[in-house]
Amino acid sequence: MNSSTYKIQIFTDKNQKEIRIDKFLKNYIQNISRNQIQKWTISGKVLVNKNIIKKNYKIKPLDFVEIEIYRPPVLDYLEYENITAEKINLDILHEDEDVIVVNKPAGMVVHPGFGNETGTLIHGIKYHLINSNFNNFNLYRCGLVHRLDKDTSGLLVLAKNEYSQKHLFQQFYSRTIQRKYIALIWGDLIEKKGTITGFIGRDPRNRKKMTIFNKQNQEINRGKYSITHYKVLERFKHLTYVSCYIKTGKTHQIRAHFKHLGHPLFHDSIYGGNRIFMKKKCSNQNIKFLKTCLKILRRQALHAISLSFIHPKNGKCCFYCPIPEDFKTVLKNCRNMFLQ
Repeated sequence: MNSSTYKIQIFTDKNQKEIRIDKFLKNYIQNISRNQIQKWTISGKVLVNKNIIKKNYKIKPLDFVEIEIYRPPVLDYLEYENITAEKINLDILHEDEDVIVVNKPAGMVVHPGFGNETGTLIHGIKYHLINSNFNNFNLYRCGLVHRLDKDTSGLLVLAKNEYSQKHLFQQFYSRTIQRKYIALIWGDLIEKKGTITGFIGRDPRNRKKMTIFNKQNQEINRGKYSITHYKVLERFKHLTYVSCYIKTGKTHQIRAHFKHLGHPLFHDSIYGGNRIFMKKKCSNQNIKFLKTCLKILRRQALHAISLSFIHPKNGKCCFYCPIPEDFKTVLKNCRNMFLQ
């Protein structure tokens, strides 16, 4: 395997349905077509149980799938080399020769792009690497392996070299990295815990949004399979405080999943949570209270609170970051208002 490819290994479970290998892998690999997967299968890049397979092979329970794919969509080192280092106050929770774990604040963009040419996390990371005490010989190989939305706060891990990047990337795609989020959603969620699944993709009517496609009308081919586990932590009459574990890391996954359930995240402007959203009557006193909370927490109520992964050299490690003040204040106000 050369430096431009990554090997993905997938063990199917005992309840796996028999489906074509191209359709199965499309659900695991982002930004790839079934046609491309078929080409890789024909060329022998996809192995099942250590054997080369035909493109129409149907995946079975307890199969072991190996596939070599091209470099993931992370920040390319040539692009990084052209970025100007900026002195930005970063909350770095951990750093060693292989990884950096950062507590990203809400409002900070992770990656430079159109309209965000400066002031991003990556600009600050470059400045930090240049001025840190570590021997960052692979300065321009530092890369992202996952992202957080601009207004989502919390934990983010970056790889400092190609070895750690491959190591972490493998864990993300084999779904062994554990990511816990907390969220405040509109409405009283009936179930104490549950799992949200669906084929998530770009909304054809609004490219800024993601949507869950309907499996009944064959639209699922337009999306990627996604899984979110949730648990109710507290109920505040018109709001529910939940924790979430994501098995897949699709764009806007938690936000789109709860919108699909009819419970958009509190103050999520893209998915309709930035205004009073409820299905039952609300007193004038409660409406006034909720409007005040919307003024305190001026972004979607979503925080990546913990992260666990296997370090490239040091085994399993776990990180936790506290709830931001805006989120914490709204939770405190809700408890005083509805639980006393």
